[in-house]
Amino acid sequence: MEFYDTIKDLNWEEVTKSIYAKTDADVRRALGKETLTLEDFKALISPAAEKYLEQMALMSRNLTQKRFGKVILLYIPMYLSNECSNHCIYCGFNHNNDIARKTLTDDEIMEEIKVIKSMGYDNVLLLTGECPSIAGVDYIEHAIRLCRDHFAAINLEVFPMKVEEYKRMEQAGCNSVYIYQETYNEGRYKIYHPKGMKSNYKWRLGTPERIAQAGIHRVGLGALIGLEEWRTEMFFLASHLRFMTKNYWRTKYSLSFPRMRPAAGGFQPNFVMSEKQFAQTLWAFRIFDNDVEMSMSTRETSNMRNHFITLGVTSVSAGSHTDPGGYAHPDRELEQFHINDGRSAAEMEKMIRAQGYDVIYKDWDKTLR
Repeated sequence: MEFYDTIKDLNWEEVTKSIYAKTDADVRRALGKETLTLEDFKALISPAAEKYLEQMALMSRNLTQKRFGKVILLYIPMYLSNECSNHCIYCGFNHNNDIARKTLTDDEIMEEIKVIKSMGYDNVLLLTGECPSIAGVDYIEHAIRLCRDHFAAINLEVFPMKVEEYKRMEQAGCNSVYIYQETYNEGRYKIYHPKGMKSNYKWRLGTPERIAQAGIHRVGLGALIGLEEWRTEMFFLASHLRFMTKNYWRTKYSLSFPRMRPAAGGFQPNFVMSEKQFAQTLWAFRIFDNDVEMSMSTRETSNMRNHFITLGVTSVSAGSHTDPGGYAHPDRELEQFHINDGRSAAEMEKMIRAQGYDVIYKDWDKTLR
């Protein structure tokens, strides 16, 4: 059975109603359990849980320290290409957007590697738009091989692939693959993804299963906050996580909750998640799954990221650029979106250590394998 089979008959509006119908008693019951169900998760992301946020924060801190210690992993994204054949209406890389397009050559990739290594990083996330005719499987596999002598961990956030193609990525040196569904609302998915590879809801939804089947160490899951009602979106994300951990238990999992940022095209969010609601979401997931890793990118403000270091996050990016070649030759016209926290790795490290946490630049899981 695929994950699609477990959610295809769920009605989005009915799920939303059931979340908003949760009571104080449901929240207290969830907070008193060691093993939570999806109904318990609904309670923790419901409006009824808002008066319990302080308790949830303390639980999240204690559970995270127990599982991961007082450690934060620093990683950095490296954009290889902004070419894209998709027409995602919210994305700066949208095929219709009039922006300069660029795909890095070998020499340009090596330039980026040199700058990133000078910043101290040993954990890199390689990203592209979705344009296999220009930055396809062969190109990405080659990029991994160029990077693997320079980084302890190489991660991908690219277009969905077949199992055999993911096996090639793993053999080349890929440690993790991150794939975000953007929205789990199948009925409205096509509105946001009218054309291109990404318009196939079911193919994208099944990607984490193919990644796990290929033997890749870690799978990253997430949804783009701003397209649909966020509480319902998070329920489906929790359902996806629970399905994957039960059926592919050898694989590690990571979550991200990217809130929409300004980008070329000017799309405005349909739903807004406040910082308080972001906190509720993160803490609900930590209580729901003690072992899942959670990252916080430069989409969020410096003040917000400072406060979450001790409260459940396990990894953060710093000194990020979202344009291909942006570390050696920054170019705002090539960006996927505008970042919110422009601090360097050194500045982030200083802030994290001031809170009594250690900073690592290497993926500890891969080191221990």
